[in-house]
Amino acid sequence: MIRAQAALETRMLLRNGEQLLLTVVIPALVLVLFSTVDVIDTGDGEAVDFLAPGVLALAVLSTAFTGQAIATGFERRYGVLKRLGASPLPRWALMTAKTCSVLVTEVLQVALLIAIAFGLGWSPHGDPVSVALLLALGTAAFSGLGLLMAGTLKAEATLAAANLVFLLLLVGGGVMVPLEKFPDAAQSVLQLLPIAALSDGLRDVLRDGAGTPWADLGILAAWAVLGLGAAARFFRWE
Repeated sequence: MIRAQAALETRMLLRNGEQLLLTVVIPALVLVLFSTVDVIDTGDGEAVDFLAPGVLALAVLSTAFTGQAIATGFERRYGVLKRLGASPLPRWALMTAKTCSVLVTEVLQVALLIAIAFGLGWSPHGDPVSVALLLALGTAAFSGLGLLMAGTLKAEATLAAANLVFLLLLVGGGVMVPLEKFPDAAQSVLQLLPIAALSDGLRDVLRDGAGTPWADLGILAAWAVLGLGAAARFFRWE
């Protein structure tokens, strides 16, 4: 059941032009624009070396959180989830299938963004296993939070809130602007956000060649447990 539902979710996701704009076009534009135009001070080194890991984190955010929250919220509104709730598919299996479909989409996203980054002169370093762990835990964290929002708020509220959170985290999550640019008090809070943990962890590995970023992985794991646990508990079919 999970495999069949995951395949259906993936086909629906890839056929949705609006979601493809959010999940593919916007991260690619951010990477190209701010890597080639000197608008933001990204510190020492090439801008693409700072931006590429952050944009990979942005891709996870856009797919696992924003896109999934909006799509699932309107599925609730139109009664799709109500019909699924009457099927043998349990709530946790639906969430698992949606998360699997997100992972498939992210593989395509990451491949495209890496190709663009290489074309811009990106020189990554570090352990690919650590990168995979960060992306997987980031996906689980954002997927849980997106499903929690979609399963508890009305569709219109989910649409507005998911887009607002996306914009706020794009600016204040360490994706484009280094967290060091923010006041010390704000840094201590922003560093605990899943987008900051994911972008900083990827940057430590891919730009600086650091070892496994256990602190960032711990933050992402905590958000994943919190988000998925709350979604499984409070998600409503209608």
